[in-house]
Amino acid sequence: MGPLIVYEHISEYTNLLMAFIIGIGFGFVLERSGFSSSRKLAGMFYGYDTTVLKVFFTAAIVAMLGLLFFSLFGWIDLSLIYINPTFLWSAIVGGAIMGVGFILGGFCPGTAFCALSIGKLDALTFIGGLVIGVVLFTEGFPLIEELFYAENMGTPTINELIGISRGTFGLILILVALGMFFVGEWAERKFPREEY
Repeated sequence: MGPLIVYEHISEYTNLLMAFIIGIGFGFVLERSGFSSSRKLAGMFYGYDTTVLKVFFTAAIVAMLGLLFFSLFGWIDLSLIYINPTFLWSAIVGGAIMGVGFILGGFCPGTAFCALSIGKLDALTFIGGLVIGVVLFTEGFPLIEELFYAENMGTPTINELIGISRGTFGLILILVALGMFFVGEWAERKFPREEY
């Protein structure tokens, strides 16, 4: 689940059980927040419902602060956390493809499974498309391998890229989140829409 320093006191099976319980809790929060509704998710792009922005920004802030404080108290070693390498061009192209898929389908992969768990058939269609996309990517990988690995930036974090401490970056991100919450509330008032 995580590189907790107390991992030596937690068995592998307890660690998996904790991950399972956290995953169930995360799915519950997603569903209760309305993320199983493709209209709510698409509403983010059209500006009439910013729940997605608020929930994900809140989750990111809580996770970031949790990691920073766990590190401060010596409960976690941040140097042991795996960071995916950044390949700039594949991130840009992949992000654009996912963004188009998100707005066309009304789901991202996680929310699609959340919607499927409560029986939404449009989510099943989306997941079918996701599986087809994975197969096409896997089989066509030799054709795009050069693009995939282009512009390897290593494993930088944003605070390292802009040359500030983790704490300062955390404070800036909290302020940005508060600003985005304000903008989100403004957008919901400016572009109201009733859900069906």
